[in-house]
Amino acid sequence: MQIIDGKATAAEIKKEIAAEVEQIVAQGGKRPHLAAILVGHDGGSETYVKNKVLACEACGFKSSLIRFEDNITEEELLAKVRELNEDDDVDGFIVQLPLPKHIAEQKVIEAIDYRKDVDGFHPINVGRMSIGLPCYISATPNGILTLLERYGIETQGKKCVILGRSNIVGKPMASLMMQKRYPGDATVTVCHSHSPNLKEECQQADIIIAAIGSPHFVTADMVKEGAVVIDVGTTRVPDASRKSGFRLCGDVKFDEVAPKCSFISPVPGGVGPMTICSLMKNTLSAGKKEFYK
Repeated sequence: MQIIDGKATAAEIKKEIAAEVEQIVAQGGKRPHLAAILVGHDGGSETYVKNKVLACEACGFKSSLIRFEDNITEEELLAKVRELNEDDDVDGFIVQLPLPKHIAEQKVIEAIDYRKDVDGFHPINVGRMSIGLPCYISATPNGILTLLERYGIETQGKKCVILGRSNIVGKPMASLMMQKRYPGDATVTVCHSHSPNLKEECQQADIIIAAIGSPHFVTADMVKEGAVVIDVGTTRVPDASRKSGFRLCGDVKFDEVAPKCSFISPVPGGVGPMTICSLMKNTLSAGKKEFYK
């Protein structure tokens, strides 16, 4: 059994990005600039955005953090999105989700210029990804692909079960694992809360990607010997022994599942660091105008 170390892989990739950025700047090119809009004071979002700013520093990017209180109107937020769309110095930007309930998230996502949509959530990027055209791929699925590739995990012809059907992970992951390239070329089954034979599907899987948001959902009796298990779950569960008062818990019961696996990603330290790393890769592509002129 080999543990997939997302933290070490992300650090390696950030060094590679930083070296390329310095080369671009040395040749008179522009330093990539990522902007992030943060609305309100959600604890998870605060941490995530802080980590994005630190990652920008590590990659040699310019970064801007734009903060609003959670009483901002939808129109005010859309006005800021339009302003960033037109700002030639900003190569890519993100609006950190979730947003307050009075703001329509999809409306905001669609207002972002797809050429600057480094989160990969705009319908144009989602559509291009689904048919295999160059685009910004949403960060978590892209991070998982990178881990599969860097660890040389075989995917061609393998049975891949994806637990969860969210627009952020489940659906794009299924689309990417089906495509005729590596990593991909797998036979994909998507299971969710209404799948009647979910356990049996998992037992047949060569690769399980768990993104269902339910702590310790995947147990040893659901996993066959030698399977590859990628745990996307990051649920905060109370833990009085921690300074923060909580700990991150994955969708997989790691201690009992790990001995059966050929490869397994832990929580934390698996997919999480790769999500931010993928955002950095998309920002570099945006700075180089790699996909869209």
